[in-house]
Amino acid sequence: MRVDPFYVVNLSGALDQTQVTQQQLSEELSSGLRVTSIGNDPVAAAQNVQLLNSIQQDDSFTQSSSVTQGLLQVTDSTLGSVVSQLNQAISLATEANNGTLNASDLKSISSQIAGIRDEVMSLANTSYQGQYIFGGSQTGAAPFTLDNSTSPATVTYNGDSNVNTMVTPNGQSIQLNVPGNEVFTSATANVLGTLNNLVADYASGGVGNGVADTGALNSALNYTSQQRVTIDNSLTQLNDASGVATEQATQLTAVQTNLMQADIPSVSTQLALVQSQQSALISVIAALSQGSLFDHLPG
Repeated sequence: MRVDPFYVVNLSGALDQTQVTQQQLSEELSSGLRVTSIGNDPVAAAQNVQLLNSIQQDDSFTQSSSVTQGLLQVTDSTLGSVVSQLNQAISLATEANNGTLNASDLKSISSQIAGIRDEVMSLANTSYQGQYIFGGSQTGAAPFTLDNSTSPATVTYNGDSNVNTMVTPNGQSIQLNVPGNEVFTSATANVLGTLNNLVADYASGGVGNGVADTGALNSALNYTSQQRVTIDNSLTQLNDASGVATEQATQLTAVQTNLMQADIPSVSTQLALVQSQQSALISVIAALSQGSLFDHLPG
C-alpha cells in the first residue's frame, strides 16, 4: 500500500487550520460579532462602513434639525407677533381716517403707531441663539436701524437677500429663513417704511396720506402672512424629514446588526465540530508519533 510521505505534515497543517478556525469562532462567540476585521469578510466590512456613514449622516441631521426647528418656531412666532402689531396699526389708522377725530386725537394715534413701529423694529431684530433671524446670511449684527432725524423716519437694512437652506439626507432642500428686506423694507411689503409714513401722516394733527398708507400697510400685512405660511411649511417639512431620518437610521442600524452580528447558535455548533476535529487530529498525530505509520495500517 502506498502511503503519502507528507501525511504527518498534512495532519499538522490541518490541525493548525482547526486552531485558527477555533480561535475565530471563539472570538465571534465572545464578542457576538461575525466580522471584527476586514480580513474576516472584506465585502461585509465595506458594507458596514457605508452603513455607518449613512447612520451618522441621519443622526447628524436629526441633531441639527432639532436646533433648526427651534429657529423656525421662533421665526414663525415672531412673524405672528408682527401680524398682530400690524392689525393694531391698521385699526388705529382706519379710525384716524374716518374724519371724526380732532388734531389731538390724530397726534395721539401717531404716537401709538410710533410705538407699534418700535415694537415691529424690535421684532425685526429678533435673534435666536445669538444669530439674527432676519438678516439673510448676515446673522451676526442687528439687520435694521432706525433714523428718526427725518420725517418720515427712515429704516436701513444691514443684512442681505440670501435664503438659507438645509438639505435632508434624502436630498430635499428646506428653506430656513425669510430675508428681512423681503418682509420689512421691500417694495412689495415695506412694513417699516409704511409705519413711518403713517406716524408722519398723523403727527401734525391731520390725515395726510393716511388712507393710501393704510392701504399699503394692508398689502404689507397680507404679504407678511404669506411669508409666515412659508415658514410654517418649512417647519412641517423639517419635522417630517427628521422623522424619516430617525426611522431610516433605525432601519440601517438593524441591517448593520444583521450584517455584523454572529449567529450564536450556529457558531456554537461550528465551534463544537471544530473542537471535535481538533481532538481527532491530535489523537491521530499522537498515535503516529508512537511508531511507524505502517504500524497503524490494517494487516
